[in-house]
Amino acid sequence: MNSYQAGDFAAATALIEELSPRLHRFFAAQSVSRRDADDLLQETWMRIHRVRHTWRTGDPLLPWLFAIARRVRIDHYRKSLRTTAREEQVESISELGVPASASAGKGEWEALLAPLPPAQREVIAMLKVAEMTLEEVARATSSTVGAVKQKAHRGYETLRVRLSAMGLGKDRKGGTA
Repeated sequence: MNSYQAGDFAAATALIEELSPRLHRFFAAQSVSRRDADDLLQETWMRIHRVRHTWRTGDPLLPWLFAIARRVRIDHYRKSLRTTAREEQVESISELGVPASASAGKGEWEALLAPLPPAQREVIAMLKVAEMTLEEVARATSSTVGAVKQKAHRGYETLRVRLSAMGLGKDRKGGTA
């Protein structure tokens, strides 16, 4: 990152190649389409390029990057809400004849996390998909490590109950449900 800040665009290319898969998984885990995840990834790198001078040498890079990615995702969500609010529905979905299999395109991971509140889904995605530490997630979400632990714990509990109801989980003693 220091070389990138100094104007070495070969370093920028190396940084993009190394971190893009993690950022893309972060966006894909947030239940957005692949096309949206691609767009969000591109917007994130454009924003990183514009604000690269704000990263301080010695600070951890991942929390800084994921904080930017999180803001890009939030901005995208808000923009889509505004766009949707202005659009008029011409026809209902049932009239369009969309096949039932079209909604089954989500992966198992996204489907499993879908019922979680956005904050819990985001924390679990950062911890498990992006493989960030608690401290990195706390910095990226502008919260405390305790708050991250609490969100993750509540999300895990919800997932545990859901998996047990499906006959897939384990109970607290390690046995199958």
